[in-house]
Amino acid sequence: MYIKSASMTKFGTSLKSAHELAYEAVVDALNKAEMKIQEVDLIVSGYIDFAKTGERNRHFSAMLSSMLKTNVPIICTPTACCSGGVALFTANKIGNNADRGFAANNIVSESKMDSEKKMSSDFNNILVVGAEKLTSASNAAITDEILMGADFVWEQQEGLIFPAQNALLAQQHMLKYGTTQEDLALIALKNHNNANLNPNARFYEKKLNKDDFKDNAKNPMIASPLRLLDCSINVDGAATVVLTNDKTDIEIVGSAFATDALPLFERELLTNFKATRIAAEKAYNEAGISAEDINFAELHDAFTITELVSYEDLGFCAEGKGAELVKSSKLNIYGKLPVNTSGGLKAKGHPLSATGVAQIVEIVEQFREEAGINGTRNIKNFSDNKLKFALAQNIGGAGGSVTAHILKNNRI
Repeated sequence: MYIKSASMTKFGTSLKSAHELAYEAVVDALNKAEMKIQEVDLIVSGYIDFAKTGERNRHFSAMLSSMLKTNVPIICTPTACCSGGVALFTANKIGNNADRGFAANNIVSESKMDSEKKMSSDFNNILVVGAEKLTSASNAAITDEILMGADFVWEQQEGLIFPAQNALLAQQHMLKYGTTQEDLALIALKNHNNANLNPNARFYEKKLNKDDFKDNAKNPMIASPLRLLDCSINVDGAATVVLTNDKTDIEIVGSAFATDALPLFERELLTNFKATRIAAEKAYNEAGISAEDINFAELHDAFTITELVSYEDLGFCAEGKGAELVKSSKLNIYGKLPVNTSGGLKAKGHPLSATGVAQIVEIVEQFREEAGINGTRNIKNFSDNKLKFALAQNIGGAGGSVTAHILKNNRI
């Protein structure tokens, strides 16, 4: 499908509920698309429906229907931290398959099919929304029941919460390939520098330097070798994307979703995520391109090590060479392959189901040269790279669910 518009709220601490944040993002996206809610045929939501956030409403779809004054179908796709990416995957497949069904059952010319496409599908315009309210929950609730609800109960009891699981990933990568804490710090610093230019980021204008990573008071150990600044932050926020079968300047040319065993220790690899490799291969094949064709990317950096292994899993570098890629500066906003120009989960914030949708918002704004205040975060301001293809990778749990989406800028 094509992307008509995209919008997100500011990520941080909000007095609004998840439903109100979703409403804010939806209304702005519809206004940008110059559409009314009555023109939307389907809504796919990534809301995870937690019981401990104080929302006191477990029927998100009906609440959206009430707030938006619509009776269209509303599908929820809770898939842990990958919920937003799965919502986009689901919406794209539904809309795309409906269009293919029309083409297969009606032998018409391409031009006629384009003109009649809107009539062809029950789901011509699909709204994708992710929203989460996390700051109202206690740290214990977030750790024990919200985040770790994506893993085995007995692992939680043994202390193998997500920072510990990703610490195991980091330990194994360091043992096998010589990756260091300093390499991971470069990822965090890069993403914080980018967030400094993003008014919607949690750490907008909050600057860090290399000395902050060496300060044990500012950067205490969380789960060795991961320190505080290696970890993303839970926030409140929402993001929305309007998909359509009508041609626009931005097209989803690759969309894939893969899963893997729940706990890390059941995997074939302890240094990478197999589900990312599977999803990436499918997305590249669908788009008819390779990793070398990607001009920039939004990656799931719940922890700095997660971003580093994703470079390898997505084919941006060879296995074990992620640290070398980081040190090359290629991934900075002025580099050949900018990664997480939004600030990523690390510095923009991680409102779980909104994350995968917000990644698409960043890509849309970069393609349309609207990133930051008056375009101050546009990649084109920092380099002469042609932005034709971008990739968004969203991960659920410790690599248990992964989506990969490839977007094409049709203006190039």
